[in-house]
Amino acid sequence: MTESILDALEPADAERVLAAGKALTVPQGWSPIAAGTPADKAYLITEGEVSVRKGGVEIATLGPGAVVGESAIVNRTLRTATVVAVTPLKVVHFTSERIEQLADEVPAFGAALRAAAAGRLQGS
Repeated sequence: MTESILDALEPADAERVLAAGKALTVPQGWSPIAAGTPADKAYLITEGEVSVRKGGVEIATLGPGAVVGESAIVNRTLRTATVVAVTPLKVVHFTSERIEQLADEVPAFGAALRAAAAGRLQGS
């Protein structure tokens, strides 16, 4: 399934990243990220699965360990895709400011975010 962005981090850094956000539960069918909206938040999926859609067409499914919403923050653009919960989700919510802070404070996290965002740009 999805490779966890936390795998690139030392355990202490992974704990720091998780502690920096707010744990939330998202119901199935809910869309935490919508195309064309500002890059004001990102989510790290800890349980469940999402569908990533462009123009109503699924382009990816992501699960535990994946971050959604980071690409628009890293690239300073509006959202280019919509994310829909395929199952009930447990996520860690981050504001864009917190993501940028963590990327600076935890260099491996910043590098993993930039790599994930670059991979998504190429895949779009």
